Amino acid sequence: MIEPPVLERLEAMERELGACGDLLADPEVVADRDRYVATTRRYRELEAVADALRRWRTAVADTTAAAELLAESSGPDAEQLRAEVAEGTARVAGIESELRALLLPRDPFADRDVIVEIRGAEGGEEANLFARDLCGMYRSWAARRGWGLEVLHESVSELGGYDEVTFRCSGEDAWSRLKFEAGPHRVQRVPVTESQGRVHTSSATVVVLPVADEVEVDLDPADLQVDVFRSSGPGGQSVNTTDSAVRITHLPTGTTVSMQDQKSQLQNRTRALEVLRSRLLRRALDEQAAEAGGQRRAQIGGGGRSEKIRTYNVKENRVTDHRIGLTLHSLDRVLAGDLDALSDALLADEQERRLREAT
Repeated sequence: MIEPPVLERLEAMERELGACGDLLADPEVVADRDRYVATTRRYRELEAVADALRRWRTAVADTTAAAELLAESSGPDAEQLRAEVAEGTARVAGIESELRALLLPRDPFADRDVIVEIRGAEGGEEANLFARDLCGMYRSWAARRGWGLEVLHESVSELGGYDEVTFRCSGEDAWSRLKFEAGPHRVQRVPVTESQGRVHTSSATVVVLPVADEVEVDLDPADLQVDVFRSSGPGGQSVNTTDSAVRITHLPTGTTVSMQDQKSQLQNRTRALEVLRSRLLRRALDEQAAEAGGQRRAQIGGGGRSEKIRTYNVKENRVTDHRIGLTLHSLDRVLAGDLDALSDALLADEQERRLREAT
């Protein structure tokens, strides 16, 4: 059962929902975009709590009623009521877990846009082709979930794979789900360059960064070395003919970001600064958390084939997420962007872990 102090907190949030709804109808709040967005976000959080609390009360009342009838029944009726009590008890416990999860501290980056960087790692050109496949997988997943996706930078390899590609993703739950994609990914398949039909293992690394606000990462111009150069590769009019590509180096950390996909030097500079801020924010958070090696390096690992968060076995149509020990025999669907089964399992594992830590 829910402890009285927890129930009091939930009921206070339920009451707050009404006040929050009143604010959303206030013309002054509507006119203030930032306040309106924050209030709307809070309303959705409170609405989820109120909905779960209503379902919990109904489940408790139904289960209590069935238990009272069971105490006065016998024979076939008692068997049916016993089953109803067992089912109701399980339902109550499930909703209570949901309510406790709703009380957990909110991810501070939950509403942020996301920057994803994918690079071919071990395996030569096959690793670059796998990086392209991963990018295509995330494109399709973004389309399925209604996220916006914009490629910021791409470096195409000799056979059409990606030496590296960077894209920005936006939409509800984008960070909450994409953050689990960070780390080394391993593929086992026959490369297009393999004439003997032998299965090879190669890998690509994925880094996932929350987009940083300018106020979070204050870049001193004196700390930046900005180089401009002529773009290489496709890009349309002006690209390859003017010095529109930009490379920015953050001198104190040695962090370097290059952008060349836009026609305008200003556009490339703006994008490079955005990625730079996000990398520096991640670096600062890693240092604050005192994580050995830094979260960003932990995401990348060494890119080695023995280090992996997930393995994609094409021959067996199998994908395995090693963090939670989940194997699905639907790799074709996963590569086509159907990652929800993996993502849902990872979210559930995170929630269970956080609940254990909170108790």
